[in-house]
Amino acid sequence: MSAKASVVRLGVEGDLEELTRIYNHYVVETPITFDVEPLTVDQRRPWLLAHPDSGPHRLLVAEEGGKLLGYATSSAFRPKAAYATTVETTVYVAPEHVGRGVGGLLYASLFEVLEQEDVHLALAGITMPNKASQRLHERFGFRPAGRLEQVGRKFGTFWDVAWFQKRLSRAS
Repeated sequence: MSAKASVVRLGVEGDLEELTRIYNHYVVETPITFDVEPLTVDQRRPWLLAHPDSGPHRLLVAEEGGKLLGYATSSAFRPKAAYATTVETTVYVAPEHVGRGVGGLLYASLFEVLEQEDVHLALAGITMPNKASQRLHERFGFRPAGRLEQVGRKFGTFWDVAWFQKRLSRAS
């Protein structure tokens, strides 16, 4: 499969089981997310519903031949009103499709959508080390914004989170 042949579309309720499977892979196998127990589809539903089909908080999925390859989101950074023009972005690729350009395809689509919204700043927190994610974010114009040392403990190890930021041009 090639990311170039994939379709990017809005994520919908019918995707929730596969979205949960993809996410749970990273919960169980990696320190990339600080969730430590797999989530059920019902536990994941509020997350899905927090990403409507308009506005700055989106969920996009890459699909090929009816199979989800991965997803990207822009979510609220913090709940206070002054943060409304800042989003936190993330991308997760199904483990069997890593390294095929899916993450780049999803981010390109997500930032195209966000350029039409009132979003001033995109942030991404990356558990370190994660050279692949760091390269992806830098390719999309993110720059380092700081590092929080040993803020999460998973698999008996303390992990750092490096923060990256990207300004979007449309928001004033």
